[in-house]
Amino acid sequence: MNTAAKLGSYALGLAVVFGGALGAGKAVGPVGSAPAAGHTAMAAATESAESAGHDQHAARQTTNDTPGGLQVSENGYTLNPLTATIKPGEPTDFTFSVTGPDGRPVTDYQVQHDKKLHFIVVSRDLGSFQHVHPEMSPDGIWSVKVTFPEAGGYRAFADFAPTGGEALTLGADLAVAGDYAPKPLPEASRTSKVDGYEVTLDGDLTPGRASKLTLKVSKDGKPVTDLQPYLGAFGHLVALRARDLAYLHVHPDGEPGDGRTEPGPEIVFYAEVPSGGDYRLFLDFQHEGEVRTADFTLRAGPRPATSAPSATPGGHGNHSH
Repeated sequence: MNTAAKLGSYALGLAVVFGGALGAGKAVGPVGSAPAAGHTAMAAATESAESAGHDQHAARQTTNDTPGGLQVSENGYTLNPLTATIKPGEPTDFTFSVTGPDGRPVTDYQVQHDKKLHFIVVSRDLGSFQHVHPEMSPDGIWSVKVTFPEAGGYRAFADFAPTGGEALTLGADLAVAGDYAPKPLPEASRTSKVDGYEVTLDGDLTPGRASKLTLKVSKDGKPVTDLQPYLGAFGHLVALRARDLAYLHVHPDGEPGDGRTEPGPEIVFYAEVPSGGDYRLFLDFQHEGEVRTADFTLRAGPRPATSAPSATPGGHGNHSH
């Protein structure tokens, strides 16, 4: 196939993916299920089941019963990518804005986990993941340098809370031109190795219930007991559902300096997913002054027939940044 044909096929593929994402933008449960109303939550729970310790964003998630990151616009807020041309393998000065209900770029944000906005970029095949922190100019334009490793489709997520408003996760599709061959989802694995570190994952994902996930970090065969705080926590976990890239960001049970949370080797999370199927999990952790990312593929079983919305033990919920 010549280059023009490949590019044409790739553009058509992106149209199908984007159209599918729009069609699934309100879907909860297995991909392809009937659309349901709601907004940015992975948790399949109702407000009456919320524990007292859940924050405002978690309450909206469980009340509205819809995964985050599937929509480019929500409650009058819109994610607007401004960079038109992206080349694979080259650092790109990527810019974007978030416009509010008045149509103007938002300039006033709440600080959550040390940042006003968290930006996630993943490839559509979930093989590439980047958690970056852009800087905002006074006019509300955000910029960050990002390298897109290969041609293909990507999804960008903006995780933020406007001042006076509730937290949102908006998502937008990005296209990187060039020949593209999609890769299969990485096989299920509970062990991840990165830069001499080994991270193991214990626990299972059960739809509709808070699932305890314990990640244990070691280096050169020895447990790491001096993890460093990164953005106010010893670890940050992002879960993405395969195919539609529904987004869930969770934080550990406990935090540095609370008198009970040890700096490793274990980091405990409670995550609630809305449906069965494959999920990719990405753990950011910091040690010896450098942030590293461990990745996993897990399959969630079917939703139990008697499953009811659950509250996370100890009042810790599925928190956005």
